[in-house]
Amino acid sequence: MMDCKKALSETGGDIIKAIEFLRTKGLASAEKKASRTTAEGRIGSYIHDSRIGILIEVNCETDFVSRGEIFKELVDDLAMQVAACPQVQVVATEDVAEAETGGDLEKAQDYLRKKGLSSADKKSSRLAAEGRIGSYIHDSRIGVLIEVNCETDFVGRDLAMQVVACPQVQFVSTEDVPKSIVEKEKELEMQREDLQSKPENIREKIVDGRISKRLGELALLEQPFIKDDKLLVKDLVKQTVASLGENIKVRRFVRFTLGEDTD
Repeated sequence: MMDCKKALSETGGDIIKAIEFLRTKGLASAEKKASRTTAEGRIGSYIHDSRIGILIEVNCETDFVSRGEIFKELVDDLAMQVAACPQVQVVATEDVAEAETGGDLEKAQDYLRKKGLSSADKKSSRLAAEGRIGSYIHDSRIGVLIEVNCETDFVGRDLAMQVVACPQVQFVSTEDVPKSIVEKEKELEMQREDLQSKPENIREKIVDGRISKRLGELALLEQPFIKDDKLLVKDLVKQTVASLGENIKVRRFVRFTLGEDTD
């Protein structure tokens, strides 16, 4: 009421100008709010025809707002927007690598366009692959998208839930773990005090065993299945292969945790 009264006072009682005054003030207020900390929010997903999957994090200031229908609708709309715009690579032009554009906005836009077209060309050759993209979101705070090259819904969702339940998992299989990580783990293990008195050949065997265990902790396929801990995920996949009579491959996944630093 006070804002309306002030608007009318500022505009000499002209209702139309008062509305414009309030709109202008609202936009200015929104710009001020943009600089405030947004520690809350939601993780949302959108999957189109089981072939295009989007996982998106949108932040706000309070948990109250994040659980409201207006905010939920915004997150859903933004996820659909990204799915509809295959050329989009980043949230804003400011996110383009400084080294690529030197902070020049026009160069940044050109860079995004070229990068997007190049990326789209690469992706177009993969569209013929059969399978599904599945998602699972826990309490709007942890979200996973996973691509499984198969023809069943439940497998994709179960594996997405598995990734949410195993925050230490970073790769699909042990074969996907980069050599640099393996070498670093080996270097650390070889320096352990409890191995220094062991003969060289014994040390090697112990280290290999420990590294194998560590890599298993990082790989999705090596995890005990959350719905049956006597069954490894890789065995679940094998059982499904036997049931369907055709090959299945867990191709990739991505995990978002609300507020997590992406750098």
